[in-house]
Amino acid sequence: MPFCDSQKKTILRGALALSLLSLALAGAQATTYPVTPEQRATAEKVAQAGVPLSELAPDAPDSHTVKPGDTLWDISKLFLKSPWRWPELWGMNREQIANPHLIYPGQLLLLVKQDGRASLQLAQNRGAGGTEGTVKLSPQVRSSAVDNSAIAAIPLTLIVPFLADAVVFDTDELATAPRIVATPENHVLLARGDKAYARGDLSQATDYRIFRNTKPLVDPATGEVLGFEAPYLGTAELVQPDQSRSLPDGKLEVVPATVQIKQVRKEIGVGDRLSPVPQRSFDRYVPHAPAQPVAGQIISIYGEALHAGQNQIVALNRGERDGMERGHVLALWKAGRYTLDRTGEKPEQMRLPDERQGILFVFQVYQRVSYALIITASDAVRPGDRFTQP
Repeated sequence: MPFCDSQKKTILRGALALSLLSLALAGAQATTYPVTPEQRATAEKVAQAGVPLSELAPDAPDSHTVKPGDTLWDISKLFLKSPWRWPELWGMNREQIANPHLIYPGQLLLLVKQDGRASLQLAQNRGAGGTEGTVKLSPQVRSSAVDNSAIAAIPLTLIVPFLADAVVFDTDELATAPRIVATPENHVLLARGDKAYARGDLSQATDYRIFRNTKPLVDPATGEVLGFEAPYLGTAELVQPDQSRSLPDGKLEVVPATVQIKQVRKEIGVGDRLSPVPQRSFDRYVPHAPAQPVAGQIISIYGEALHAGQNQIVALNRGERDGMERGHVLALWKAGRYTLDRTGEKPEQMRLPDERQGILFVFQVYQRVSYALIITASDAVRPGDRFTQP
């Protein structure tokens, strides 16, 4: 029996939903992350729904060919007013986005508008003439070499340099950390390749980060010390452990450990502290809005600047205990200025409304504070400026 137009649309939407779900699951399986029934239901629901047409960018293109260097964020900005809503457009659930769901340079993305909603689907070029045709999305097996070329969620080049630079300790643990105590020939400053001598417990690792003394991060609203920020100086490698030994007369002969400077970001000298290099994971930098309302303030601008702009780092007075997550996208607000109302019988002081001025991307979360990258800012960003969910 032939199908009517509405039935055909229903079948098409169902097929597209299942195809998108299959693609998402294939990406999940490729990275060995389990797919829970709840996540499966989320992906299926989102794939069927898409986003309302009102959420599309005014100049959203009908198609886009993925280019090397593209990210999910970049592509979503082409199609959406709010790029962090890209899982709805793509029919993906962010919990399984460690693999960017088999989106690769050269693939053609088509914007499909139907029944007041929009979604993306893949197309491919066929033949030497480049004739385009829509293809069914289905699980595929790819080699690891190809998988490594899949596009990322955000441009990691913006935040990777800060993952070692911007460091917060919950307690002032650097006060008792191993320290550089001497340099060859009493050099004041150390350069890459130089050796230095250190004392303290260096048994935890062979690779160390070097820091200057910490400074407290104080909540601008409550005055609470939320953590201790340590200026990052560089890295060092343990070359020879401590050789201290007891002498026959019972005294201790101190022979400090030897380290070699591997990287220098700022001046390194006697008194600077050593901390083991931690393991870093980039899998979960997935832009998404907070699930619950959030509000807070900027504590400081990283690098001791008085104000900041796009692509600079700020410390926030909210952390893991407040529900902050890596990948949170936040709205940045500028406090309204004080002025006088001179239109009445006598001048009266008033404060103008706060103005939204940009977007923050949280990339590192500690217990009580977080670091965020300024994605956009229409004006100078200063300590005390506030943030909310987008």
